[in-house]
Amino acid sequence: MSAFRKSLHSTVLGLALATASLAAGAADNPVVVQLNQRLAALQADPALAEMAAYEKLQAQHAIAAFDKARRSQRETAQYIAERRVEIAEIAARTQAARRDVDRLDRTRSELLVEASRREAEKARREAERLRVQAQIQAEETERLRLAAEAEALARQEAETTLDTVAGQQANRLSAARQRELKLAREEAELVSGAKLPASKFEARGEVFTLGADAFGSGSAKLSTGGTASAKALAAYLQANPKARARVEGFGDSQTPGQRRADALRDALVAAGIPRSRLQSAAKGAGSKARALEVIVTH
Repeated sequence: MSAFRKSLHSTVLGLALATASLAAGAADNPVVVQLNQRLAALQADPALAEMAAYEKLQAQHAIAAFDKARRSQRETAQYIAERRVEIAEIAARTQAARRDVDRLDRTRSELLVEASRREAEKARREAERLRVQAQIQAEETERLRLAAEAEALARQEAETTLDTVAGQQANRLSAARQRELKLAREEAELVSGAKLPASKFEARGEVFTLGADAFGSGSAKLSTGGTASAKALAAYLQANPKARARVEGFGDSQTPGQRRADALRDALVAAGIPRSRLQSAAKGAGSKARALEVIVTH
């Protein structure tokens, strides 16, 4: 097809030259001259010279036929020649416009490809930036996690050490307190000249237990032994001025527990212990070994 177009173009060029010479000889026909000039203008335009070769050839043939037509055919031949020239002009401009559109389409496609390539490169760089940022954040998170674990371990070790030290300190304080209370009991027994009742340490405090022999038979009155125990307890409370005592009485079928508790409380008050440091209350049934309990809180 390209070879045909080149051949056709060469033919048009040849006819253009022939037209120029024919125009020189047909100067008596101004229409022919005008039509040939229009074709020559198309051919001289660099943008249109290679366009509409076939239409130009047809126009040239129509002009030649019009120039040679007999008088009776000249009107029709002129119309055909003018239309052929007009078609050649329109076709040349149309093909030139189409060529420009094709060129613009190619340019647009190239620009789109370039823009797409640049956008892809930009997206790749952004993805790489985000990857590096995510990696940095992950490393920072891991560093903080390890630091937190190390801190937690150090805190745990410190707390263990503190607990150990606190436990040791508490044990030492407890031992010191036990020695202090032992000395206080010994002092109380020396001052009162009587033995303190047996005691044990519980969560509620130091608990002294008095048996039923602390009272007379079937009575809430303290016996000689009970009175001696009351003196020793009073001396013990005086040796511990911050201590408070709660007297709990256990009753039997003859003596209510409250009367027993009140009897011992009154004996302590008589021995010099302020009533504000003492309480008395009744509990359940007692036994030979347990008629009273004195709970001392230090």
